[in-house]
Amino acid sequence: MTIPNSEGFFPSECCLPRAPAEEKEIIMELIRSSEASIKEGDLYYLVSHRWWMEWQKYVGLDQSDDNSTEGIFCIPRRPGEIDNSNLLLNESVVEGNELDLKRSLQEGEDYSLVPQDAWKKLLEWYRGGPELPRKVISEGFITKKFNVEVYPLCLQLIDGRDKSQRTLNISRMASVRELYNMVCMLLELEKEKVCIWDYYNKTKHQFLNNYDQTLEEVQLLMDQEVLLEVQDDKLWPSNISMSSAGNELALVPLEPSRSSVTIAGGPMLSNSYSTGFRSNFLEGGNFSSSQRDTEDRDDVSNNGIKVDGQGLTGLHNLGNTCFMNSALQCLVHTPPLVDYFLQDYSEEINKENPLGMQGELAIVFGELLRKLWSSGRTSVAPRAFKAKLARFAPQFSGYNQHDSQELLAFLLDGLHEDLNRVRSKPYIEAKDADGRPDDEFAEECWQNHKARNDSIIVDVCQGQYKSTLVCPVCSKVSVTFDPFMYLSLPLPSSATRTITVTVFSGDGSSLPMPFTVTVPKNGCCKDLIQALSTASCLKHTEALVLAEVYGNRIYRYLENSFESLSNIKDEEHIVAYRLPIHHEKLLRLEILHRRAEGFLSEPRYSAHLKLLGTPLVTTLSMDSRTGADIHAAVLSVLAPLLRANAFTWPHGDKTSRDNGSGPSLDSIVLSDNGTQCSEETLSTSDMEVEEIHNSIPDIQLALADGKVISRSTADVDYNTVSVSRLKVVMNWSDREHEIYDFSFLEDLPEVFKSGFMSKKTRQEAVTLYSCLEAFIKEEPLGPDDMWYCPRCKEHRQATKKLDLWRLPDILVVHLKRFSYSRFMKNKLDTFVNFPVHNLDLSKYVGRRESASKSHVYELYAISNHYGGLGGGHYSAYAKLLEEDSWFHFDDSHVSPVNENEIKKSAAYVLFYQRVGVESKMDVRETGISPDSSNFKSKSELASNLIFVS
Repeated sequence: MTIPNSEGFFPSECCLPRAPAEEKEIIMELIRSSEASIKEGDLYYLVSHRWWMEWQKYVGLDQSDDNSTEGIFCIPRRPGEIDNSNLLLNESVVEGNELDLKRSLQEGEDYSLVPQDAWKKLLEWYRGGPELPRKVISEGFITKKFNVEVYPLCLQLIDGRDKSQRTLNISRMASVRELYNMVCMLLELEKEKVCIWDYYNKTKHQFLNNYDQTLEEVQLLMDQEVLLEVQDDKLWPSNISMSSAGNELALVPLEPSRSSVTIAGGPMLSNSYSTGFRSNFLEGGNFSSSQRDTEDRDDVSNNGIKVDGQGLTGLHNLGNTCFMNSALQCLVHTPPLVDYFLQDYSEEINKENPLGMQGELAIVFGELLRKLWSSGRTSVAPRAFKAKLARFAPQFSGYNQHDSQELLAFLLDGLHEDLNRVRSKPYIEAKDADGRPDDEFAEECWQNHKARNDSIIVDVCQGQYKSTLVCPVCSKVSVTFDPFMYLSLPLPSSATRTITVTVFSGDGSSLPMPFTVTVPKNGCCKDLIQALSTASCLKHTEALVLAEVYGNRIYRYLENSFESLSNIKDEEHIVAYRLPIHHEKLLRLEILHRRAEGFLSEPRYSAHLKLLGTPLVTTLSMDSRTGADIHAAVLSVLAPLLRANAFTWPHGDKTSRDNGSGPSLDSIVLSDNGTQCSEETLSTSDMEVEEIHNSIPDIQLALADGKVISRSTADVDYNTVSVSRLKVVMNWSDREHEIYDFSFLEDLPEVFKSGFMSKKTRQEAVTLYSCLEAFIKEEPLGPDDMWYCPRCKEHRQATKKLDLWRLPDILVVHLKRFSYSRFMKNKLDTFVNFPVHNLDLSKYVGRRESASKSHVYELYAISNHYGGLGGGHYSAYAKLLEEDSWFHFDDSHVSPVNENEIKKSAAYVLFYQRVGVESKMDVRETGISPDSSNFKSKSELASNLIFVS
């Protein structure tokens, strides 16, 4: 039979639908085949995530409700045509034959990606569109990574002849040669007469003359301009040498370099080459042009006010790079790092470290820091740094928004490896404490770590914590001491939320009762169960099972105690069933209700009967679950609903049951976990059930005219059938409604009903100290993070406790505002009351350091995140210690800010410096005496590196 689509129209012959299972198998096999042989240049297609999820539900691929959703009466509809229109900015086609996508689309939220063969098959079955193909590119220098380039490079081509402008879409991994070919084909020009310039910020930066470089390597950015110049009367631009007109590599800029700094403090010559360290480092072609590595020479924009002080330079936003700018401003205002990178650090660059980036990350970071600390600048475009970042960390390539803390983690680790003073790391076998004192074992672990890791980053940013694991079975204790680069602290939100849950008795001992409890807003189901247990006076022999009721059936069980309460919405209906404490070992009986019709006794039941009321849940023992046991259990849970004037009977009296003193059992469906039965199943004959559900046992029972009519006996023994859940559908006639008060099963209260009298939950502040206490609190490991106990020889859910042992001079504190669950992502906007002065961590530190080592810290920088997931914005606050003043760094804009204004709920990463730490570097690290004439202030160091073109 042909099935209509969502609009009600029947598809044509060419796109007749296949069975859902067949569609699923075909598409999944095409996806597996494509992913197994993925290579650069393969095509993937964008498809609307909304449509893609509808298709997954239709074919049974959407498992978000697996083992928890009881959609036994819901058959997903076949989706209509593919509709990608919500992904498009407009329907116009730009040069490059691609439709323009909306910016900031998120994979998994706005779109999904399917390989070309799978897309063609879906298009054949469903039609629609439009087609949005994207190429697979290979990124990364150390580790190659395949990515789909959803947003190709968008360039604005300015024709120098008439100042006209065109938009070009081209892969950022395309070569300069391909750019020339595209332009020449578009404008019908001869390649030998064309000259293209990097025209960022309407300033000529670099003539694109190396055809073999990629556009990413030459640092072209999203939406930037490139300038086209065409040879006229055999005259080239005056600053281009044509000594070898036929050789593309002979086109060399003759203008002197205007770079403002050198790499690692080495001398810079006007011909873009240097002596000593720099020339040696460039051997091997890792840098194709010294001029390009010291880019941003003229990338200075005036934001209205000339800033002459060092360290007050903004950073251009290069396309969703506010996350990078925020992280960089915090790092370049870290006093020990400023001192270090303004000195000559060339001797410490480790080019041989296989875990590093051949020193390139340290060099480009040092160059950027020097620019930002040079006087006379207002803002800098960190294009060279962005290009290097994309090369070594492809996860940050492109122009999507990323996490500033993740970038900080990469930078600190990358800078450490590039500056590691250990050239050959010794092998050190990990040892156990063997009962030794903590002081002794911790010091041994630290020295072992320092034997392999010794850099400025380790010197100032790394600390050590103590980790204690205890086996819950044999009480084995395992203690380790591990280094840390930053602290990621949870936010123990004190903000609360009221949730209303209706509690049902599983043994018929009480009426349903709604309870409104107060729980942590960002708590989990375990918190809700504990609050309900107290409110309902739960017995020690009972347990609560949470479930969501939707459409008068159990939509899903909330049996994962660690599931976030944020997954429970205010408009939902949540119930709890009081069951025996070991209910997992019993047969769960679900009792659903629907209204009976006059022709109930007919062989075929009406398909339009609708469910009503709230399901009831009880349990049966595994050794006693006959048909009679099921009847007794149903009557038991219904007992509290009996009206006062109704006739009652002993539960075991079969005669009274035969006389029709209870609702009829229309059908009993045996189903194990994962079995789904549709409403059609419960309304058809045994033969149809057998055809649809592969002979799932179906026993039809009904009461009519006071007599029992059954297709099977009520005393069938189900002990031979292996199931864990049994569903019973009951038919309620007017007569049964007179006996039982069904109103208790209707009109479930919502989780939260807003109204005139409802009180808003107050967002209370938490302190940084309470975050620390939550960090060091003992708690069990998650079920997916089991610990292998060496004594039990098995994986155990051990308890874990962290303690601070050794603190660094620079303490980076990451507030875990972002949470990710199976069903959703969330951001916590909780205000954290963090101290600006005198953060005292004395009571949290286990190691007793020398008197010269203080445990008190002062705040000097903050990375802020505003807004939600995907669409937020980053900025930074940083303090100039020499001036004792705070400034706000919002991309290219820098402005002063009062200290009392920096404490906001947007604070994401906090930077503290130990009180008493000298800002000038240790003599051992630099070999330069602070008292010698060689030592210069930050202002002198930065200004002496400026070369005016």
